[in-house]
Amino acid sequence: MQDDFIWWRDGIIYQIYPRSFADSNGDGLGDLPGITSRLDYLAELGIDALWLSPFYPSPDADFGYDISDYTNIDPRFGTLADFDTLVAAAHQRNIRIIVDLVLNHTSDQHPWFLESRSSRNNPKRDWYLWRDHPNNWQSFFGGVGWEWDAATRQHYFHMFARQQPDLNWRNPKVHQEMLEVFRFWAERGVDGFRLDVFNAYFKDENYRDNPRKFGLRGFERYNHLYDINQPEMHPLLNEIRTLLDHYPERYAVGETFVASPETSASYCGPGKLHAAFNFDFTFRKFSAAEFADSIQKWTQATGAEIWPNYVLSNHDQPRSATRYAHGEDDTRARLALGMLLTLRGTPFLYYGEEIGMRDIRLKRSEILDPPGQHYWPFYTGRDGCRAPMQWDASPQAGFSSAKPWLPVHPNYRQRNVAAQQQDPGSLLNFVKKLIALRRSSPALQRGDFRLLCDPAQGVLSYERQTTAQHLRVHLNFSARPQALPATDVSPSLVLSSHRDSLNQPLQIAPGEVLILQTPA
Repeated sequence: MQDDFIWWRDGIIYQIYPRSFADSNGDGLGDLPGITSRLDYLAELGIDALWLSPFYPSPDADFGYDISDYTNIDPRFGTLADFDTLVAAAHQRNIRIIVDLVLNHTSDQHPWFLESRSSRNNPKRDWYLWRDHPNNWQSFFGGVGWEWDAATRQHYFHMFARQQPDLNWRNPKVHQEMLEVFRFWAERGVDGFRLDVFNAYFKDENYRDNPRKFGLRGFERYNHLYDINQPEMHPLLNEIRTLLDHYPERYAVGETFVASPETSASYCGPGKLHAAFNFDFTFRKFSAAEFADSIQKWTQATGAEIWPNYVLSNHDQPRSATRYAHGEDDTRARLALGMLLTLRGTPFLYYGEEIGMRDIRLKRSEILDPPGQHYWPFYTGRDGCRAPMQWDASPQAGFSSAKPWLPVHPNYRQRNVAAQQQDPGSLLNFVKKLIALRRSSPALQRGDFRLLCDPAQGVLSYERQTTAQHLRVHLNFSARPQALPATDVSPSLVLSSHRDSLNQPLQIAPGEVLILQTPA
């Protein structure tokens, strides 16, 4: 590893949904000690940081994203002492910890909101967004964004579930309390922060209606000029970055909500966030041309000063293997991960992605996710991608000794960590090879990026190079063998998903991941 290695730039970040990763006490819910017990697996995998989805006290109206206490641990997940143990054990293995901060809204059971709704004269009334006459702002989870409170005869705004009232970031006391949350966790040894829907913190101070779009329904029928992306975000991000820079090697990545690549990039750079997610890439169809277009747009938007990142799966979207793969065949999953782990930028892996976990399917009566309940059958929610981690072929996939909070995927007896560890040709072992290569390769960690040819024929080819190392990555998204771009010199084989040696003339097999080296 290079002496100037920066974990969030050169490393790989692995997202864990805590209630679904490992259950240590047999209650069917994953917990912090469970994560600690699996750190050796994660270290062997080769990741550099863990992003933990919320573990704070919560009534679970949105499964942890409705927080009732920002500076504590939900007893179902453990204690602050358990968290400290996890941080220390991770740091011993050179694994950093990123926590999820959900600062746009609280739970309606948070003490702040209980005070706010107790009377119109309460000192915390202005900590949330209250109106006599609501405007046309909508809830992303469906319906109008304003909830009537009969006791105080006003409406409060909620961008998401009605149990998630939005905070008033224009109130200086709210602003200060939120900065203290950063300090609390940074002082506890946390290395980074993922900011949930951060670009929705501020709303238009005059509560102007959003303009209508024609031909669309629900949340999408409005142009969201006044409930997200307000100009006050930029000075706030400068303030957050200044705070984080007081601590060594701290990091902040933002979830830009309903945003283009250009908007996401505008929140990053010196004096702003270190990074923001670009979901244009995540949502692309399985096509060399589609991904090449997204990569080029993101490269152009981020430029030289902003370090990009890439993500194919998370707790809100169907898993990449579910979206792209055919049945239990991992060819497409292998190709997608080959791309994710060789692009210029920080890769984010979602737990179980390394073994090709698929989404579970639920009956309507089994759906727990609020948007899934509201929009069924047009949208079945996010439960599918949050199923328990598949560790082995024992009951409940080795996740728990009890019935888990969500069902385990029926394929767990064949698709699990233990089985793939023993199979040299498994997706898991291929991912381990890719990660090991990335960790040892200056070109893959921070080298320049250049597309090599038109991806119209179904092959995505790009160069990653530093002055000392030149690599070429070829990914065949098509169903046919394809010729590779000619080179002036004979390349050497670095890694392939299909072969151990090169033949002439150079061709790439359908679904192959092929990495070659040419002289620097």
